[in-house]
Amino acid sequence: MSTPSRPIEILLYTPEEAAKALRLGRSTVYELMKSGALTFTKVGRCRRIKRADLETYVANLSPYSV
Repeated sequence: MSTPSRPIEILLYTPEEAAKALRLGRSTVYELMKSGALTFTKVGRCRRIKRADLETYVANLSPYSV
């Protein structure tokens, strides 16, 4: 009998994974990255978004007011 292993916690997201997590389109995530609204890190030629940066982005969203 083996001990159950914990799932690995994702620390860096691809733009596609970030889009799924935020429930936004992939191109929207790229636009947010380009505008500076969503911070990202380059690892070689790849862009990666830290989980903490996703959480910060969501926390700083203003509520919709009519």
